[in-house]
Amino acid sequence: MAQTTVVVPEVGMTAATPTACPCPGSLFPYPPPRAGMAVSRKCLRAAQAELGAGMLSGLVESMRASSPTHARAAAALAAGVDDEHAAWMARHPSALGKFEEIVAASKGKQIVMFLDYDGTLSPIVDDPDAAFMSETVSHSPPLFTLLPAVVFIVPAMHLCSVLTTCEHVINFLIWNEQMRMAVRSVAKHFPTAIVSGRCRDKVFEFVKLAELYYAGSHGMDIKGPAKSSKSKAKGVLFQPASEFLPMIEEVHQRLIEETKHVAGAKVENNKFCVSVHFRCVDEKSWGALAETVKGVMREYPKLRMSQGRMVFEVRPTIKWDKGKALEFLLESLGFADCPNVLPVYIGDDRTDEDAFKVLRRRGQGVGILVSKHPKDTSASFSLQEPAEVMEFLLRLVEWKQLSRARLRLRRQADA
Repeated sequence: MAQTTVVVPEVGMTAATPTACPCPGSLFPYPPPRAGMAVSRKCLRAAQAELGAGMLSGLVESMRASSPTHARAAAALAAGVDDEHAAWMARHPSALGKFEEIVAASKGKQIVMFLDYDGTLSPIVDDPDAAFMSETVSHSPPLFTLLPAVVFIVPAMHLCSVLTTCEHVINFLIWNEQMRMAVRSVAKHFPTAIVSGRCRDKVFEFVKLAELYYAGSHGMDIKGPAKSSKSKAKGVLFQPASEFLPMIEEVHQRLIEETKHVAGAKVENNKFCVSVHFRCVDEKSWGALAETVKGVMREYPKLRMSQGRMVFEVRPTIKWDKGKALEFLLESLGFADCPNVLPVYIGDDRTDEDAFKVLRRRGQGVGILVSKHPKDTSASFSLQEPAEVMEFLLRLVEWKQLSRARLRLRRQADA
């Protein structure tokens, strides 16, 4: 790819002062833990014959490329940063390393944050339903209250392993709550939206922050904050694919039935799209799963299949994606064709490329890809993992708070 830079309007142009934001929230120590732990892992036993020839071979290779934990990717990482990775990083430098350059580009502009969920705010986990980033487990008894029972029941030889697992789970929950606090702090200063392939209601259950905008089903289900005295998009609700709901439900049931023979496959109804996760499917069965999904899709010409990070996405053929959702939200916020706005989009998936391309076409905004490995992307910058996303968000909040403090001091000095 060609050398890329920050895609923003010229910083020196005359611009109006951004609208005032709510009072800053408190900060907490960072950087956060550098990696997340999966809450659960399934035992995988797949005996399906490999179907990697012909048309499927390219699809299976694409499935391998989308795997964040594939053996070859891990081996390449263990071997150190090679020339290809160094060249890629030169084209897509760390957003943390270029932080001052990014915030300098926001001078006189309103930053608007767009955040993907899985792989960006929450680590990729084996069970998609366990991708928590909030207090969604609050109804369960605290883990420390269960430890006496664990000590009593578990044989001594296994106790160390069980306690280590409990520690990992506790660390995971602490991590998710820290990320939730970081997103909440960002939303106090900048309009913030979660743009995800997940069902909007499910993402809200994970995040549980009513002050955000949520664009679920790859932007086909958009809703603004329930209550917002500052927002111009009060009560926004947009669902451009409503007519496809009966068909989506039908396909969801078909895929559940047709993929039940593939061990580890999980079919998820995301309201306006259906996701077939293969995170827990043995690689030898990937070809069989791909052929099964494609076989079902042949009966539904009004739907299309795309591939994301360890997932197949089935959605309507309408011209709508995360890029369209970004444009819709900017317009709803009153920033359509406005030079005084700096959209910042952070995502890790192929579907986020539609948003990155919109920013480049507008010649305005910052696209940040979350990835440890080189990928073709239209993003300008990169972050390696959700831990770095959290650090970037916290630095953004800290920068905004310091900027306001300096402004207050200048006004007091001029008074």
